[in-house]
Amino acid sequence: MVRTIIAVVVGYITMFVLVSATFIGVFLLMGVEWSFKPGSFEASNAWNVMALVANFLIAIVGGFVCAVIAKGGKAPLALAILVFVLGLLFAVPSLFANKANANLVRSPNLSTVEAMQHATQPAWVPFTFPALGAIGVLIGGKLKRRG
Repeated sequence: MVRTIIAVVVGYITMFVLVSATFIGVFLLMGVEWSFKPGSFEASNAWNVMALVANFLIAIVGGFVCAVIAKGGKAPLALAILVFVLGLLFAVPSLFANKANANLVRSPNLSTVEAMQHATQPAWVPFTFPALGAIGVLIGGKLKRRG
């Protein structure tokens, strides 16, 4: 039981660290103009695709890490449920942030931090992360079982 809890926590922390590092890294590497649609704080199509793919791949890694630590059992399923539930809880506030930032115009001399604070996505994007994340975790957990 303790091993399962540790596996779920470490799997989730792994995902959190990788998502944070990936998103910050891609944003700093590609810049504001690539990350946003012109003149707005709405994420570009390229950013949205990158976010969906990155979240899915990172979830696979998180599920794999969870399964390795758990050494069998239902830990990846527990992590998948946690990812799905927390993902939905984090997606709901994005609807309100999108409304608050919808009419803001992005100036060319914007700092990176300010751009990230006002970023918005289409309403459907944050709601795909929980499902993609849960599926990715389950796939990652099954990869360990095969290996």
